Order: sequence, then structure tokens, then C-alpha cells
Amino acid sequence: MSRTTAVLGPTGSAERALAPDLARGFMLLFIALANTVWYLWAAPSTGTTMHPEPEGALDSAAQFFTVMAVDMRSYPMFAFLFGYGMVQLARRQQAAGSDVRSVNALLRRRNLWLLVFGFFHALLLWMGDILGAYGLAGLVLGWLFFRRKDVTLLVWGGVLTGLMALLAAVSLLALPFVSDTGTEAPAGFDLSQAAANIGDPSFLSAALLRVMTWPLVVVGQGLLGLAVPTAILLGFWAARRGFLEEPGRHLKALRWTAVVGISVGWLGGLPMALAQTGAWDLTATQGQMLTMPHMLTGVFCGVGYVALIALVAHRLQERGRTRGPVVTALSATGKRSLSAYLAQSVLCAPILAAWGLGLAEHMSSWTMFLYAIAVWLVTVAAAYALERSGRRGPAEVLLRKLAYRKPSGAVGAAGAPESAGSPGTSGAAGQGVPEGAHQERTTP
Repeated sequence: MSRTTAVLGPTGSAERALAPDLARGFMLLFIALANTVWYLWAAPSTGTTMHPEPEGALDSAAQFFTVMAVDMRSYPMFAFLFGYGMVQLARRQQAAGSDVRSVNALLRRRNLWLLVFGFFHALLLWMGDILGAYGLAGLVLGWLFFRRKDVTLLVWGGVLTGLMALLAAVSLLALPFVSDTGTEAPAGFDLSQAAANIGDPSFLSAALLRVMTWPLVVVGQGLLGLAVPTAILLGFWAARRGFLEEPGRHLKALRWTAVVGISVGWLGGLPMALAQTGAWDLTATQGQMLTMPHMLTGVFCGVGYVALIALVAHRLQERGRTRGPVVTALSATGKRSLSAYLAQSVLCAPILAAWGLGLAEHMSSWTMFLYAIAVWLVTVAAAYALERSGRRGPAEVLLRKLAYRKPSGAVGAAGAPESAGSPGTSGAAGQGVPEGAHQERTTP
């Protein structure tokens, strides 16, 4: 005898926690800053990063900030929210009456569809797609860890962090002994190979190159890079305690996380920023040796950013300022972050790439920095307009239709705003829960 399970509809605005939406809405700016650098196809990269040689003080300033505070810092932040959101989504469905098997199936379908979304995103626009990486990580880590005890999550998060720390230490110790004196990185390490499609004038040829690169990005960032899996496991753990739903109960932990995380992240990003801007004279291969330390400290920084924005959200809620136009626009973007993330590629690839209008040929680092801000502002304005009209993001609507299977008698909240997760989550990270449900543990 089969049991009919309820499928809860989209989260209403009254249910939502402000912190996850605010975090995703703001941090999409960092995603734009990190991704648009790759479109500078006419300016050869340094080999250490995708940033070209700076041409003046404005270029150096833009590159210094981006390398230190953005590169390899924004994706771990979103990965943390992705893991956080998986727990919130599962808890919300179970509170509505769904059994564990149905919830697990829903999570698998969503992650599988993220892989599909990611494939077409890469095929049509952007080889650096992160949706597939999150989908793969969600499938694997959900299978291995989602129902595990808290201590298991912390132990494995510590193991992955320790492994990154070991690799980072080896890289730093080996740095003085790298003997090459050339200015170009070895062929196997040149990041510009991954971005070759952007400078290809043929759309079909560029699409083929993107599709060939995409599996490497999915597996590399989703699993082998270690940063995303580590952040997701930490997100699983944090969600079980409601850090973002009730920041007032965790102020001390959030403050320490923000201060330590961002300090470690920015200090850890300083060496590569100095090398990129020429303040530290390193060969391309020596610069590559800084990648693992940069990645390790990026995990700390990403989690620190989440903690800082949670504290800001708590202060805004205390003062009753959560309905102002700026906060409303940012949180509206966070609710529709999957649509906003894909919109960034629509606003960048056809305009900047050589197979499109090719405008990036005439841009430098600082003008691209301004372009990234403009792209983000356009998506914020669009999200705000959708919020005012009570409409969900188109990508969130599509993913929900594909992933959810509503049985007869399913519970729904027709017309409520769609809960959009971080890029790749579409509804995960910001899911509100019925009063008191966040106190329940998902551990066996």
C-alpha cells in the first residue's frame, strides 16, 4: 500500500529568512566580477591567473581587489549556501508530510536537472558553468553524507580542509625551489586554454570547445577541487542549527566566523594579488604554486562572507529596515539567483566574446570591472521588478516544474514567490520552514 506524500509549494515571503537571500543577492556581484575577467580574450593572461598584465593604476587596483577578495572566494560561499539549502528544502518537505524516500528522490531530481541546465548553459554561453558542478556535488555528497550524524560532517569537513592545507603547505615549501625562469606557464597549466572558446570567432567552434571543457569544470570544481565539497558539508552542518534563520541565537559564532574567515581569506589572497600586479616578482610556474593556498583560504573567506551578511541581516531585522528598496532589491535577486546567474551570461557572452559583438577586445581590467558591476545592477533591477509584480524567476519556475512531481492531494502555495537558491540551487538555500521546524535534526 503506497503512501501519498505531500509536496510543499514555494516558500512565501513571510516564511523566508532574510540572510540567505541577502547573501546570494549581494554575492552575485562577486560572481560577475570573477567571471567577466575571462572575457578579456584579446589581452593574453599572465599564466598565473586569467587576469592580463595590468596597464596602469586602475587596472592594478581592479585586479588587486578581485584576486584578493573575489577569486576563489565567491564559489565556496555559494557552495555553503547550496548545502545549507539542501537541508532546508528537505526539512520543509518532511514538515509537509513527505517521507524520507520522497525527499531524497526530490533532491536527486533537482541535482540531476542542474546538470542538464549546466550542460546547456555551457553549450550556448559559458564554459565556466557552476550549475553542473553543484549538481554533481549535490548528488555525490547527498548520497554519502546527507543523512549522516553531525560529527561525521565535521570530521569529513576537517579531513578535506586538512588535505587542502597539506597541499598548500607543500606548494609553499616548494616555491623557492621552482627553477624555471620563463614568463610563460607550462602548457599543462595555462588557464587561457580553457578560455580559448571566448576568442574563437565561430559560434559553432566555440560551442564545441565549451562542451569539451565543461566536464572538466564539473568534476574539477564539483569534487576534485575540494573547496566546494568542503563548503557544502559545512552548509549541511550549519543548516541543522539554523544559523541563518535565527542569527540572533548565534551572534558570537557568527562574529568570530566573519572576522576570522574574512581575515584569513584576504590575507591568503594577498600573495597572489601581489604577484598578479607585479609587486612580487614570480615566474608563471611559481605563481601557480600559490593556487592551493589561495583556494584553501577562499573557503574560510566564503564562509566568513556568509556570516558577515547574516549579521547584517540580523541588524536590519532588529531595526525593522528589511523593507527598504535596497534590501528588497538585493533579497529579490537572491530569491531569483538562478535566473540572475544565467542572465549574467546572457549579458556577457554575446556582447563580449569574439563570436558575438567582441566588445571585450577594446576593454581592460578596470573597464571590465565596471562592466561586471553594471551587469549585476541590471539583474538586481530586473529581480526587483519581478518582486514588485509578484512573479518568480523564469529559471526557478522551469526547474521547479521539472524537478517536482506533485501527487494527488499535494500541498501547494499557489502564487507565492519561488524560493531561489544560490546559482545551482534554485530554491534550496533560502527555503523558509514552518515555525519550530528548524529545531529538528536530520541526523539518524
